[in-house]
Amino acid sequence: MMALGYFLKAVRLYDDHVLNKMNNLVFKVFLPILLFVDLYSTDLESVFNPTLVLFAGGSVLAAFFLSMAYVCLTEKSNKIRGALIQGIFRSNFIIFGIPIARSIYGDNAASSAAILISIVIPLFNILTVTEMEIFRGGKVKIRSILKGIATNPLILSCAAGFLFLFLRIPIPEIVYGTLTDLSRVATPLALIILGGSIKFSKTMGYFKQIVTGLLGKLVVVPAIFLPIAAAIGFRGQDMAVLISLYCSPVAVSSFVMAQQMDSDGDLAGQFVVLGAALSVVTIFLWVFLFKNLGLL
Repeated sequence: MMALGYFLKAVRLYDDHVLNKMNNLVFKVFLPILLFVDLYSTDLESVFNPTLVLFAGGSVLAAFFLSMAYVCLTEKSNKIRGALIQGIFRSNFIIFGIPIARSIYGDNAASSAAILISIVIPLFNILTVTEMEIFRGGKVKIRSILKGIATNPLILSCAAGFLFLFLRIPIPEIVYGTLTDLSRVATPLALIILGGSIKFSKTMGYFKQIVTGLLGKLVVVPAIFLPIAAAIGFRGQDMAVLISLYCSPVAVSSFVMAQQMDSDGDLAGQFVVLGAALSVVTIFLWVFLFKNLGLL
């Protein structure tokens, strides 16, 4: 999809103005619908493990604060800080989580991953919006941060999804079918837009930040939290779910959000493209390691 987007831009089927409009459409319409549908369709009663949920949520918070502390100490540009922090702590769990968990441990692990999605995806979005609002414009304004969180389309869609899920509010089949069809547009279109927005000439200009972000996301974060999970006692399908959470590359939506919230969209795009490519190797190595240790 990204290659297609790059090719279409190269043959001038669209320009940067059209890409910005499409990017805005994905951020405000298709991604929120995707999150709502995923949350609404989650079966909380089937494979709910409160210990796994608490550990996953706590580790996401810990990864966020650790990455924020490190980036604030080593990076001076607020615009780069926002993109780099989310590049380290934020996972593409909504796209990679279920397929990875299923490939490692079957359908039970996939169901556990679906439950975890309803918890960690809103958390990822809240934390990302918070840190990007903090670094937007160079000044910290609590009122502006709260307003940005409260009006963010991704946060609002998560809140609506939880509301409909917990209150068991029925959605007419024709409406739900339409929402499901629209939700399927989000990821392919986001990838096409990302491909069209990539400028490889800028890669070397971000070399230090790219190395930091990719090492942090694909190596350091799993190296910190997977051993802790093993020490606590997570095994089998629970460990498979945690591997899919920590080892997945950064979310595609991070590129869209970075552009929409005045962060460094070029850097965020590099994380998505290079992270997706390198994660094929790193995920295999993490799974191989934990299988040989008898933890899967």
